[in-house]
Formats: sequence, structure tokens, C-alpha cells
Amino acid sequence: MKSHIIDINGNKTKEINLPKCFSARIREDIVAKVLETKKTKQPYSPSPVAGKQHSASGKMRHRRHVWQTHYGKGMSRIPRKVMSRRGTQFNWIGAEISSTKGGRRAHPPKILSMINTKKINKKELRCALISALSATANPKIVAKKYSTLKDQKINGLPFVVDSKLISLKTKEMISSLAKILGENLLSIAVQERSVRSGVGKLRGRRYKKNAGVLLVVGEKEKLKTSLFDVVRVDNLSINELAKGGLGRLTIYTENAIKGLEKIQ
Repeated sequence: MKSHIIDINGNKTKEINLPKCFSARIREDIVAKVLETKKTKQPYSPSPVAGKQHSASGKMRHRRHVWQTHYGKGMSRIPRKVMSRRGTQFNWIGAEISSTKGGRRAHPPKILSMINTKKINKKELRCALISALSATANPKIVAKKYSTLKDQKINGLPFVVDSKLISLKTKEMISSLAKILGENLLSIAVQERSVRSGVGKLRGRRYKKNAGVLLVVGEKEKLKTSLFDVVRVDNLSINELAKGGLGRLTIYTENAIKGLEKIQ
């Protein structure tokens, strides 16, 4: 499989041979399996001693002729704490259980249920990564991922650019991307942030943004930008390439293509 290197002006220059991973068979089942094992969730739960920090002395006893009992008084067997006492008469209030004031939750979230312990075989992980790379070079899969590209023909995949792109300033980079990708793909490529509608604004998720294009650079190349995601070829993972579905719009630098030759 061959491709042209595109310069910063959008012109095709020399032709290069792409690594075998771009023409490999796409295994969607293995990719889905790997993404499931890669899922992470921040565990949360109430304190283990929540609702138990009191002087309740255990369940009420209903035995006869025993001190601190409530035999024959029609009181339920729930943990209670003593508020006051006069002789053998007690003033109690319920504590600890979920039906009482200040009690613990009935079925709180458990931390153990939120820890992902799934594992994946090394060969399956490598197969999934190769499948995700191959999907970035498949026009049908890329068009299927983005609703705005439905029934549109995408030419030139995968996009391989000259390494001069990472040395450009922000405005120059946007204009260069417009020439490389075209106006239709530019709206997908640049990350845009918008205010979320609804109550989510008050719950720590005020903004939402699109994924944008993924730029894969070489091992010794660096780029800091808020326009899109940038990842080094030696740190490339399936989460960047296929999270949310195969076929993410991806741009590779010439040095990144050389680094991908190790993945076979």
C-alpha cells in the first residue's frame, strides 16, 4: 500500500510505501473486546463507618426480666441510642439503619464493583492496535464514524504530512489543515468546546467537546496545541485510535510512519 506525503500547502510530494498494518484485516470483535478491558471508572462510595459513629448499643432485646429490655412495649428490634434514662425507663431513638435519622444508606455503591479487573492477551492487544490503524486508512469506516460525512467520498487516506507541520503557529496550522484535509473535514478536525444544555452544567460537566483529529508524531517530535490531540508513535494506544468506534480521523507525520514499521 502506497501514499503521498502532503506538504503544508496541501500539495502531494514524494510517494512512500506504508507499513503492512495499514492494509491488515480489521477485526472489530477484538477491538471491542480490548476497549472493554481498557475501561476505567473513578470508584466512589460512602465512608465504611458512615451512619455508625454513635453510641447505639445494638438491637433492642425483647427478653423478660432483663435490664434494658422493652418486652411487651411494642417497640421494634432496631439499634437505638440512649438519649436519657430514669431508673429502668429509657428514652431511645433509632440509629444506624437506613430507616432512621442520620442512618447509613440501604444499598450504597460498592468500590469493588467499579474496579475493572478484566485482562487481555498480548496477541489480541497487538491485533486490535493493528486493526485500529488499518481502520484509519479505510474511507468507508471513517465516513461511517462521522455523521456529517455520511455518503461522502474521502480521498487520500491515510493522511501523511510533512514534519514541518508541527513547527507552525496556530493560525498557520489551521490554514494548513484546511488545505490538507479540505473544508468538509476541517470542521471535524478542530476541537470545539460548547456549554452543555441541562442540569449537567451544575454537576461538574459544564462543557463538552468533540474528539477532533488525532495527530501522530515521531518519537523525537513534540507539539503542544489545544486544537487537537497529539500522541507520539511509541505511546500510541487503542484508546486514542478507536475509543467511541473505529475510524477516527488521523494524520501521521513522515517520522511517525517510519516508527509504525515496527508494528507488524
